[in-house]
Amino acid sequence: MSKIFKGFALALSMLTTLPFFKVHDFYKGINGYAVMFYPLVGFILGSILYGTSLLLEPYVPHFHLGVILFALWVMLTGALHLDGFADTVDGLFVPKEKSLEVMKDPHNGGMGMLFGGTFLLLKASSLMALESYALLPLVLLLPRLMVVFVIHFFPYVSGGMSSLAKEELKLQQVAIALLYSLLFIFLYKAWFLFVGAFFIMFLSKRFFIKRYGGFTGDIYGFTIEVTELFLLNLIIVGIA
Repeated sequence: MSKIFKGFALALSMLTTLPFFKVHDFYKGINGYAVMFYPLVGFILGSILYGTSLLLEPYVPHFHLGVILFALWVMLTGALHLDGFADTVDGLFVPKEKSLEVMKDPHNGGMGMLFGGTFLLLKASSLMALESYALLPLVLLLPRLMVVFVIHFFPYVSGGMSSLAKEELKLQQVAIALLYSLLFIFLYKAWFLFVGAFFIMFLSKRFFIKRYGGFTGDIYGFTIEVTELFLLNLIIVGIA
């Protein structure tokens, strides 16, 4: 039970700026449990956003509410995955053999900043265009579920903290993450969002394994960000 609790605390520490249960040491044996809780942390974040919308909706215009939720979204995640998005984009604009080195550079390049800023505008606009925020818990859960699959089933080609997650994540932990995620999907009756998330994961897998032979921590962040944007727009067009 101690490992499970520490794993949840580590997942919360890694994926959010929430001050609860902060864990800064990647103890051996808890990293797989941390990954198992990634979708749950996403669901919690999405629920905070949805709960905020319910509280503020009677008092602020819908457009402004969307801006507030977007700002809260960025603050809650610390723009963690956006940094991975920008680093991944930088790696796509250099020769393949230099990409991984460029992605490790702590400073964002010009293309990463340009595409990152454009991406932020698209994501903010998509959030403001939603008629209802009820599906936000799933919008944040599903991309993190896909990353659970990516970590376990696909090659990892870089070092760092994500290598520990890859090493320790067991199939039974993947199954647990899938089962509780399916429960949420069933309750929300949003199976097409599940299909949409799988679609983006499949495209990411084909592209990045062909280019690099596998994934990195930055590409995990890229995949989460792109999947979130895609799911928001599925809801906007009324498919989900």
